[in-house]
Amino acid sequence: MMAAAVAGRNGNRVLLADHADEPGKKILISGGGRCNFTNVHTAPDRFLSANPHFARSALARYTPADFIALVDGYRIAWHEKTLGQLFCDGSARQIVTMLRNECAGGGVDWSLGRPVDEIDHADGRFSVRIGRDTAVAPKLVIATGGPSIPQMGATGFAYDVARRFGLKVVEPRPALVPLTLGGDEALFKTLSGVSSEVIATAGKGRFREAALFTHRGLSGPVILQASSYWRHGESVAIDFTPDRPDGWLIEQKRLHPRMGVQSALGQTLPGRLAEALADKIALLGNLADQSDKSLAEAEARLAAWPFHPNGTEGFMKAEVTIGGVATDALSQQTFEAKAVPGLHFIGECVDVTGWLGGYNFQWAWASAVACGKSL
Repeated sequence: MMAAAVAGRNGNRVLLADHADEPGKKILISGGGRCNFTNVHTAPDRFLSANPHFARSALARYTPADFIALVDGYRIAWHEKTLGQLFCDGSARQIVTMLRNECAGGGVDWSLGRPVDEIDHADGRFSVRIGRDTAVAPKLVIATGGPSIPQMGATGFAYDVARRFGLKVVEPRPALVPLTLGGDEALFKTLSGVSSEVIATAGKGRFREAALFTHRGLSGPVILQASSYWRHGESVAIDFTPDRPDGWLIEQKRLHPRMGVQSALGQTLPGRLAEALADKIALLGNLADQSDKSLAEAEARLAAWPFHPNGTEGFMKAEVTIGGVATDALSQQTFEAKAVPGLHFIGECVDVTGWLGGYNFQWAWASAVACGKSL
């Protein structure tokens, strides 16, 4: 919708085709129905890609301030929640309505509720067959996202088109997704519903937010963030005591020698979590019964507790997809395929994936505007 609106307002005749019966379905469910439409801390280092520099140009040319100005122009009330995340005060539908109005201003035509059956390319023009109708144009923009949340109609359509025209696709995998546990870590599934603020580290990613234990494993904002950096076979380290200084258990022993280990952990952590961790640490009795060495070892383990996920909850639960159309095949300025003039890929279907918290929406807007202006 963003790309269509910009292209239409630039004087192009535009057809927007969507196999869904209404546009913006992912927008409508985002942010708990209030749409986390951007993040004021957007920067290239908040995105993952095989080419970490690819997103820089588009993000610089269309910033969160630009989108906020558009939202303000429609008098949509919004607020900052945490960590630079901006949400509508009312409903995500306001953002969809805004984009539809922008498309109307650009004279965009719509084809909704019908899948694209075939795409052909000859003599510098693309033919797109939609049911019994065929649209022909010199430019074709693929903005169909990735396969995350297939129950909303998401597919790997963009990847099929890319491969059809000889473009490489970086292996797609679920991102911003809960992690599953098994085996020896099944104990933690009994903590389903327990949440605690922690620091999670996976690969080069390190985040501080809430972790949530589920009946299948680990979730919550910090786990979703870490999941984008996690690979099968690797561990995720959790710091359960991010605000505790070195030696804090030993200091508690000095101040409260008769306090139990579980009670000491309970001063920092939810009760059920403190009980589970104390059981795993296996320090029985009071603090006075423990050596300083064993307490120091317990501190170290609590500050870097290794979990070994056996997988993720997959595309069904993933908020976005990591990987996608390889960026080395696309122009950084226009998102046009270098080998196929007139063919553009934008948004989530490209190998650029943002952090949790509005970054992927900002990438959608920025890539769409860069592309739309070039048509």
